[in-house]
This record gives sequence, C-alpha cells and structure tokens, in this order.
Amino acid sequence: MAIPGIPERAAGVQLHVTSLPGGRLGEPARDFVRWLAAAGQSVWQVLPLSVPDAHGSPYASPSAFAAWPGLLEDPGAPVNDAEVRAFVDEHDYWTGSWAAHGGDLADQVRFEREWGALRSFAADHGVRVMGDVPIYVASGSADAATWPELFRDDAVAGVPPDAFTDTGQLWGNPLYDWAAMAADGYRWWVERLRRSLSLYDLVRVDHFRGFAAYWAVPTDHVTAENGRWETGPGRAVFDAATAELGPLPVVAEDLGVIDAPVEELRDAFGFPGMAVLQFAFDPEGEDRSHEPESLHLDQVVYTGTHDNDTVVGWWDSLSAQRRGEAERAWRAAGIAAVDPAWAMIRLAHAAPCRLAMVQAQDVLSLGAEARMNTPGSAATWSWRLEPGVLTDDLARRLREVSEESGRAS
Repeated sequence: MAIPGIPERAAGVQLHVTSLPGGRLGEPARDFVRWLAAAGQSVWQVLPLSVPDAHGSPYASPSAFAAWPGLLEDPGAPVNDAEVRAFVDEHDYWTGSWAAHGGDLADQVRFEREWGALRSFAADHGVRVMGDVPIYVASGSADAATWPELFRDDAVAGVPPDAFTDTGQLWGNPLYDWAAMAADGYRWWVERLRRSLSLYDLVRVDHFRGFAAYWAVPTDHVTAENGRWETGPGRAVFDAATAELGPLPVVAEDLGVIDAPVEELRDAFGFPGMAVLQFAFDPEGEDRSHEPESLHLDQVVYTGTHDNDTVVGWWDSLSAQRRGEAERAWRAAGIAAVDPAWAMIRLAHAAPCRLAMVQAQDVLSLGAEARMNTPGSAATWSWRLEPGVLTDDLARRLREVSEESGRAS
C-alpha cells in the first residue's frame, strides 16, 4: 500500500489555507512551503478548497467542484474570454452547474492559475499537497440542483453516537441515490475524483465507511440517534474511477464505526487508512486500533485531525488514568516528555506508519483556543496563524524529530 509520490517513511503538517496569515494564497502560502521544506516535511495537508458555508465550513459547500475565490491572492486579475472557454472545455462536466448557480467562471480560472503555481512551487521544494474530498454535498447546492435524480429526499446523512457526540451527528446532507448513480456508471463520482486529482497530489476521502454502509436519518428527525445503516455501493465507485483515472492516490478516512466490509473495501484498492493518537490511551475503551502498539505500515498516523482538539487542549481534558497511559507509551518509545504536544509529535513520528501527520497548532504547542472544528457544533473554522510564528527554530526542531525517525525529506 504505497502512497504515490510519497517516500516510504514521510511526515507532514496539516494546515488549511484559511489558517495561513491573511487566510489566502500568495506569499504566506509560499512561506509555509519553504518552512515545510526546511522542516524536512514531504506533505502539506489542506481541507477542501471549496466555497465554505456561513460558518466557514468547507464541508458544506454550494459546489463539490468549484474552488473558493475567497482564497485568491489577486481576485482582480484579468481573465479573457478565451481562457474561460478553455477552462470550460477542460471542465465541461461541472462548470455549467456552477455558472447556473451564480458562480463566476473567471474566478475559477484565476484560482487555477494561482493554485497551479503554488503546486509547482511546492513540488520544486519536495512538498506534495494532500487534499480532502468530503463524501457528501450540501443541501441546496449546485450539485443537488443540477442532478436531483442522483439524490434522495427521504433521508439525510449523519453518523450514530460516537466518541464526539452522545446523540450522533446530524449532518443533514442529501444522501446519494446509489441505484441512480450506478445507472450512468457513477459518472458524477468519477468526475469529482478527476477534479480532486487535478487539484491535489493525493486525497483523503472523508467518511470512507459510507461507501460500505452509511447512516441514513429520516428527514424529520432532529438528532441522528435513530437512523439506520444502509448498504453503500462498495467497490463499484472506485472501480469506475480507476478504469478512467488509473490507480487512485487515496487515503481512506476509516474512522468511526469500522467493520470488516469497510476494511475489505479499503484493502481491495490498497488505500492506506488512518489512526489518530488522541483516540488512544483509553484502557476502558473497546476500540484499541489507535493504540501505538496497534499501528502498522499501511496507515497515516495523526496527532489529531481538524476535528480533534489540539494536543494541549486534549491533554488538559484527560483523566489522570489516560494521562498515565500516554506517559507510559512515551516512555516505551524513549520520549522524555515535558511538552505533551511535542511528545505526541515524537510518538507519531516513531510509529511504523508510512506517513505521520501533525497539526500546525501542535507544532506551536497551542491550547484549545486554537481548535479548528468541534464536530456537531456550528464551529467558526476561524483559527489563523500569526505572521512569523513558525520560526526557523521550530523548523529545525521538527526536522530533528523527522530525521531521528527516518522521515525527513
């Protein structure tokens, strides 16, 4: 289960574009690439580049395909008609839906220019960009309006009660009519993955378990507690995409309620799964898959994802028992812990997993005030770096950790 374009042992940092100083592309993005290269990191993971909702969430976008012009460094850059026509020719499947929804295709051309230049800059510095593909689209989106036959109206998306919430998460997104999608060879999903792989070097597919089975909540319910599991399309979507796009550089977000069918689907395509160290160190928990001793090669290990607290915020909330378990794991890995954030960074880097990812907030040892998202709440997604805080000293410190674990690029 190699990750195309990524070394056998590698490391990276997760930081969304909106969390850069200024919250957009341009010199701060290039500075961050330079910092990653200095820190020996191979991967920059971002959240979806799509238009966010009113709360700033890029996971409830009005388009699964269009990029957000709010990220542009130069939103007034000239674009001529020929450039728009060329862009439409290249992206003819979805550009009509976005234009009909009020989107400006000239902005998409501008984004293509700026993002393409940044991707090239990153590649020149040995940095690959990991993107994120949300499994669902937003209610009222251009996708639901343009292809209504592909979506259901009797139930919406969510997840059952889990580690994040006692009543589950009622996402409210339209569910796919998988039979209708199968009828045209899963064209919408093939084109969505085509678009994603034109933007990123590899992608994390969000809520991967939904392709095996998904939680369907009746439309009139106010929580997700009383939904039910329904069978997903299985491998058919990825078979269709692989037939047209070739091997898919996908990381499967296999978190939550994971069973044998999810694991079999993931492994059938050689997709690495995920492990999150903040879910470990719970001797009373049933899920032991995130414990350091359970980790294995074909995974991406995280200190925490955008849905987790920062390590310091998490540590501050831990029971004495779980703190003791974490400290035991640090000692077993030869880590002398003073700062819990850097202890967890070292633990992630020491893992056998191919790729170790950390949040930028954890490099900075920030507390809960720097959390990006709290699932099940109307989060603001507003955390942002202050200029200059990712210093040369921090780059050297992270490079040392990556070099010690054989992950430095």
